[in-house]
Amino acid sequence: MTREETTRIADIPALLVYQNSPKEAAKQGTVLFYHGLAANKETGKKELTSLAQAGYLAVAIDNVGHGERRYEDFDHRFSSTNPNLEADFTEAVAETAQEVPKLIDALCSRYGAKEDKIAIAGISMGGFITYRAIQVDKRLKVATPILGSPQWKIKDSRSPHENINEFYPCAILSQNAGADESVPPQAARELHEQLVHHYGEEPNRQKYVEFANVGHFMPEHDWNELWSNVLDWLKEHL
Repeated sequence: MTREETTRIADIPALLVYQNSPKEAAKQGTVLFYHGLAANKETGKKELTSLAQAGYLAVAIDNVGHGERRYEDFDHRFSSTNPNLEADFTEAVAETAQEVPKLIDALCSRYGAKEDKIAIAGISMGGFITYRAIQVDKRLKVATPILGSPQWKIKDSRSPHENINEFYPCAILSQNAGADESVPPQAARELHEQLVHHYGEEPNRQKYVEFANVGHFMPEHDWNELWSNVLDWLKEHL
């Protein structure tokens, strides 16, 4: 039976999902989980439960400006009428990723999370966060960005695609929708074409999957296949 615990870790709002106890689950591995734009840490409970059932400590986070720390001007800030929309979105992504080191420190000291058994997953905005977090904290052994992009829409030296050398040796599985108009798949596809050269003798530590003719809001059967890929990737590399 899975259990849930809402808490704050390093003063960051979090939802823990696990079997038995957080410390027991952390022995198997810890998976940080980041949601999409306008969602919150409770949104992905189905996926969090499946991670817990696989034996992991699943740690869902409220992205900066979301959930328990929702911006007061959220509706305007993330509206298409905001001329600074892309800059505001990018800054929320960058700030959330920048919290990962203190989050991992706290998980290690509080729950016994093992530094060599920490993974990160994120959907849409969470996928953007995942790409950046890999470069912020090298303790992330496995990453599975979903429907995200490594290339920010505004020019910024922190954009993950500008720092191609900083992905290895993290085992990274990117999954995107081929007909996604919200987050076009091209940048993720091109990233992995380049990563082939950076992963050299360990090519199996990077993989790209694209679902043809599928939009950002994926049909259930495609989503189930995508999530099965996530679980398989974690099992293989974490």
